[in-house]
Amino acid sequence: MNKITSLKTAIVYRLIIPVMVFIIIETALSYFVTQYYVDKTYDRWLLDSARSLIQEVKVIDNDIYVDLPPTALEIFTWDDVDTTFFKVIAENKGILAGDQLLSEPLRPEHTHPIFTNASIEGEDIRMVSMRVPGNLPDNVYIHVAETLNKRRDMMADILLADLIPQLLLTLLISIYLFKGVNRGLAPLHKLANDIAQRSPSDLSPIPETHVFEEVRTLTDTINDLLGKLSSAIAAQQRFIANAAHQLCTPLAGLKLQADRAQREDNIQAMQPALSQIQNSADRASHIITQLLALARSGPIEGHHQFETIDLHSLARNICIEWVPKALQKNIELSFEAPEQALFVKGDKVLLTELLGNLLDNAIIYGHKQGSILVRLTNQPIPCLTVEDDGPGIHDTEYDKIFERFYRIPGSSGIGCGLGLAIVKEIADLHQIKLIIGNSTYGGTRIDLQFKQDG
Repeated sequence: MNKITSLKTAIVYRLIIPVMVFIIIETALSYFVTQYYVDKTYDRWLLDSARSLIQEVKVIDNDIYVDLPPTALEIFTWDDVDTTFFKVIAENKGILAGDQLLSEPLRPEHTHPIFTNASIEGEDIRMVSMRVPGNLPDNVYIHVAETLNKRRDMMADILLADLIPQLLLTLLISIYLFKGVNRGLAPLHKLANDIAQRSPSDLSPIPETHVFEEVRTLTDTINDLLGKLSSAIAAQQRFIANAAHQLCTPLAGLKLQADRAQREDNIQAMQPALSQIQNSADRASHIITQLLALARSGPIEGHHQFETIDLHSLARNICIEWVPKALQKNIELSFEAPEQALFVKGDKVLLTELLGNLLDNAIIYGHKQGSILVRLTNQPIPCLTVEDDGPGIHDTEYDKIFERFYRIPGSSGIGCGLGLAIVKEIADLHQIKLIIGNSTYGGTRIDLQFKQDG
């Protein structure tokens, strides 16, 4: 599991780290550039010292020697910071003057000077070597070296002069960024505190007065979710209130008829009351069944796992199950479909409830000795049609019949106005298009247009 840091820490790190990396890179570049120019400056002075010794190389009677009086030698080697070394050597005669300890690097073949790094008794030195120009009886080489104290001091001074302002600037930038991030995140903290202090029943939109544009997308999403949640809770509350109201009537009838049956002395006198008790119980059972189906198909139920279903087999089996109830009213229930399977995506239980409610309505409101036709087609898209020969539905009622607990005025039967509401909920969940029209039998025709599987 990934560790989640605070937004403030993430912002500060992402701003400070690049600044620190820049400072490190710039310091490294400054070091090498400073070293180059310091060496270049002191190498010139070292070369001037070597050239000054050329004047002291003399030739008398074809013999080479170095005329360097003590006073000139003291002036040449004087330095209050570094120690200066030199050596003048002839190729055949050997050392003419200078320090024996000074190592001799490769001798330059030409008069062009060569700069090298060496050491004397463990101390680092910088040395220049050059060949004395002119027609001399022997090749003469001059080597001049000095320790690196002046160079190091100058490099330290330059680097400190460059680094200290950068460190101070980095510190100021860090303080400014930290305070700026705190000020920038203050509206978010206020927003979080406002939400935390809300009561569970407060689903009003979050105010966006002091919200940044980048955060507005989040608050809009939360407000949209709060709106949907508020609508869902309101719908649930209406559902509970309507369900309680619908159940009150059959339950009151049960209580009334039970009291009536208790006052009778013989079974014959109890028969009317018992018959009414059975009717009230049937109605209560019907209402409860439909309420459960409606709750299962509604948005509060949650996510539904759709599977591939053979609509041909499903519709055929449902029609077979409803044949006995249709025969009780002498209604002929027919099923027409092509022979091949027709696959759609959906919830098998909910689709069974959907078609069952359509057949229940058709049987309840259809004429005795009438006809109900269930037809399945697959061109151009899967379509399930239910037709009956009942009184039909006037086109002015099309927008109302799918409302919960709505019944067309003057309707017969024991329905509570939930059947088509359940059909609409399940159809919307499966993205099924509902089309209502007139049946060829003179009643109602309902087409269910499915989305093709795959």
